[in-house]
Amino acid sequence: MGTMVSYQISEFGGRVEPVRQPIPEPVGREVLLRVTHAGVCHSDLHIADGYYDLGHGSRLTLGDRGISLPHTMGHEVLGVVERAGPDAEGVPTGAPALVHPWIGCMNCGECRRGQENHCAAPQSLGVFRPGGYAEYILVPDPKFLVDIGDLDPAAVTPYACSGVTVYSALKKARPVADDEWLVIMGCGGLGLAAIAIAAGLGIVNILACDIDGAKLEAAGSMATGTLDISRADALDRLREVTGGGPRAVVDTVGAQNTSSIGIGSLVKGGRYVIVGLFGGALELPLPSLPLRAVSILGSYTGSLAELRELIALVKTGAIPQIPVTTRPLAEVDSALADLREGRVVGRVVLTA
Repeated sequence: MGTMVSYQISEFGGRVEPVRQPIPEPVGREVLLRVTHAGVCHSDLHIADGYYDLGHGSRLTLGDRGISLPHTMGHEVLGVVERAGPDAEGVPTGAPALVHPWIGCMNCGECRRGQENHCAAPQSLGVFRPGGYAEYILVPDPKFLVDIGDLDPAAVTPYACSGVTVYSALKKARPVADDEWLVIMGCGGLGLAAIAIAAGLGIVNILACDIDGAKLEAAGSMATGTLDISRADALDRLREVTGGGPRAVVDTVGAQNTSSIGIGSLVKGGRYVIVGLFGGALELPLPSLPLRAVSILGSYTGSLAELRELIALVKTGAIPQIPVTTRPLAEVDSALADLREGRVVGRVVLTA
């Protein structure tokens, strides 16, 4: 069987450290992949901390949500098939594949409808099951493996989370007509992916918003315009740039400031879609929602079908490439620290 190294947290708030353990043996329809690439996602910081900030001093504790320790994080995973269980027929050994990590119970109505990311009993890889910060990962079923063709493995790895998450959110935010505006709140890895995919989908007017000059600069080559929302008149300026307000806002930050500016800027009938998990609370005068006819939508990751749609779009060459930096898998703890301190522009992908 042999052993492998995985990088685990043993306590919330602690460091990610290497642990040697047996390589798992696939049974049934399981597939064992040797991990070659693993993306570093901001959600891993919340998992490592052990909570989400709900605002007003309240927290959603992830131990109570079903995350047990020790735990191997990493939900943006690409690898090659090592071997498969006896019921997983026709899985080619050595084939590279992107892993769809948003797995449910595979039995409920949501799972049967292909919306496993909405399952009430999720088994997401890197969240509830061992993830890709390891030399090997066990995938429950070959249907969760997505063919990447000739795409660059490092560039495609983040599509398993940041890509499919914003792709799903953009589907909810559309349609945005050619004379209307889409606003992306945040130009971190998630926001840059949203801008690139929105451009690939043919959205004409895209305004990228952030408070970090380096991230706004990275967004500038793909977006129609950029806006520093740390300025005191950010809301007024956003309305001015977009000719009265955007048709849709996709908030990849999910903070009190981005939500208040985003929702406040919308035209009548506009849509605010939130995917970011920074934290805090949202307070609105309730009559403003029907009077302005705005929609507030939460969007959680994406489905397997949406990931396949996205990879097909990527293969056409329509989506601009965002900055991706590669680092050795052994540097996962320092990579997460750099992400926490805002030193990452684009995405970091760890390589074996």
